This record gives sequence, C-alpha cells and structure tokens, in this order.
Amino acid sequence: MMTLDRFLEEQITEALTLAVLSGSRRKEEPRTVRIRPLLMKGQVMYQASWTVDNKMFHRNYERPEALRFLTEELTQNYRQLQCRGTAIDGTVLVSKKGHMTFRTQGHEKAEPVRIQGHDRVKRYILAEGTPVPFLLDLGVMTGEGRVVKARYDKFRQINRFLEFIEDILPELPKDREAVILDFGCGKSYLTFAIYYYLKILKGYDIRIIGLDLKEDVIRTCNALAVKYGYDKLHFLCGDVADYEDVSQIDMMVTLHACDTATDYALAKAVQWQARVILSVPCCQHELNRQIRNEALAPVLKYGILKERMAALLTDGIRAELLTEEGYDTQILDFIDMEHTPKNLLIRAVRRPGGGKKSSSVRELTEILHVQPTLARLLEERYDR
Repeated sequence: MMTLDRFLEEQITEALTLAVLSGSRRKEEPRTVRIRPLLMKGQVMYQASWTVDNKMFHRNYERPEALRFLTEELTQNYRQLQCRGTAIDGTVLVSKKGHMTFRTQGHEKAEPVRIQGHDRVKRYILAEGTPVPFLLDLGVMTGEGRVVKARYDKFRQINRFLEFIEDILPELPKDREAVILDFGCGKSYLTFAIYYYLKILKGYDIRIIGLDLKEDVIRTCNALAVKYGYDKLHFLCGDVADYEDVSQIDMMVTLHACDTATDYALAKAVQWQARVILSVPCCQHELNRQIRNEALAPVLKYGILKERMAALLTDGIRAELLTEEGYDTQILDFIDMEHTPKNLLIRAVRRPGGGKKSSSVRELTEILHVQPTLARLLEERYDR
C-alpha cells in the first residue's frame, strides 16, 4: 500500500526534474512552491522556491530535510504535489478531510538529469540547441537551435512567460481537451509558444483560439499554424466582447490589449469561468482621465506621476475585482523594466468552488472618483 513516506522516497531523488506544491489551504501560504535538485559544494541539495509580493524566496534542504518539509506541507498547508522525473512522475492529492490519493506513472526514461550548480546557467524551458519552428521563423533561433544574440531578449521573454504556464499546470485538465483563448494575439509568438509547450512538450490535449482585429495578422498566423502542423490552433478575426463560440474555457490569455480592451477580456474570462487568467495590460488611460483626489492633488499635478499611478491603480483594482469574483490573484513581474515599461502580469487562478470574496475596492474607487470598466462590466453581468 502506498504511503506518503514511500511516495516521497521514490520521487524525491536525484532523478527529480521538478516538484510543485499547490492548492494552498491558507491564504497566507504561497500559491505554489517549486522544488528542484541542485549541486552545492559537491553535494546534491533540494531547493524550494516561492514568490511573496513579487519577491522570490529560496531555501535549500538536504534530502532528509526535503522529505520532512514536503511531509509537513502536505499534511498541513497544501492539497497537491506534482513530481516530474526522468523515469517516473507522481501526484499526491489531499482531500479536505486529509485523505491522500497517490498516482504514479512510469514513462520512457529520459536523459539522466544533469544537476547544475547553484551558480548554474539559467535553465530555459525552451532549451537552446533544440530548434523550435516558430522561433526559427521569428529569427530568434538559427537552424541549429542557437539563439541569435540580437534576439536573446525575446528568447528570455518567451521562456519567462512559459514559466508562468508551468506554474499553473496543475489547474489544467489532463482527462479532456483544455480550451485556451488568446485575445489580442497579434503576431502570436507567445500563442505558438503556449501550444508548443503544452501540446508538443507536455502532451496536453488542448485547443487554442487566437483572436485579433487585424485580418492580415490572422491570415499569417493561420498559415503558420498549418505549416507547423498545429491542427488545434486556430486564429479568428474578432473582438472578445462579441465572441460567443464558447460557453466555458480553461484559460484566458490577454497580452498587451490596449486600455479597456483588457477589461472586456477579463470580464469574459469571469463569465466563462476560466480556471486561469494571464493578463499583461497595456496603455491604461481610463483612470488617468478620471482620477481626482484632493489629498493626492500635489502629486497628481505632475503628468508623468499621474500616468504611472493611474496605471498601477488600474491593475490593482483589476486584481481585486478578480479576487472578489472567486480567484486567487497575483501581480507579477513579466520581464525586466529595461526591456519594456509594460512589465506587470496579472495571474488569477479560480478558487475551488469559485466563491465570491468581499474587498474594499468599491470604497477605493469612490475615494478616487473613478469608474473602472471592469467593475461596470461585472456589475452589468449580475444585473441581467
């Protein structure tokens, strides 16, 4: 009979690639904790990493300590552990009453894990040296899989985004087709990256729909999807506010949708009860036009400060509104500020049951004399 001790003994070895704790039982706990082996002074250690308030924290354990750490977290703080290894994968699911279910699955043995040192070169999900079709057409990679030096920032950005996807894997179904909608997909290099990672590398059954208003861009993207043989990746010309071809989705992605277009995408995601929302907002002008507050007037008279404050407040209010609607919401760094000022990503994961949660966001909007589009759209949904 499988026990937690036996499961961890089998999974937490030098053959481990990555383990992810998820499903935190208490709001003060990080949403996910990632564990991987690394080499420190010739000794294999297990590093746990997590994010709190956009800051990354690490703690290194020897193997016995790592086993005790995971045992404690699963019995007290988390409901799920997913492990991925070179020859065996495993999952622990913990019920509300504390009952544990174990699943293990062997697979064709991969290359032995080469455990990197603590000061190792950054591990990218799309590894350099392996040609990726859409990266070749983007001019990011050469035919040999080498990253073009002048396009390394783009390579890093794509991999950083896929790290966010990797973190939410436990939220995507593996027993049925997962539906993903990407609004404002543009040239779609991140859309192709999602498909390649989830379908080709991870083996998920997915269908991705890309929406954009530019017909020429849609034609190009559909031609590339056919070229790569991505038969469940389709691009349509249209606005998310009018799109009605699905009634429920598993993930909504909206990257750099201008101003209130982001709000319409987020409102649709809530309407469709998306399990995961990934949004990188852009061009937040709405609150900049509306915001008024006597106490802040000495600061708001400076245009550049008003613009930045309005943008931050816009995203903070959006995050709180999603939290009210039944999501665990974070605001994270997407890419370094030196590459683009639009570097915040809103990540929202639907809570079990999706229960609503109260907040003081309405009081904040009244103090600032603002009427955010997302608040209006969500209120209209309940008024119908």
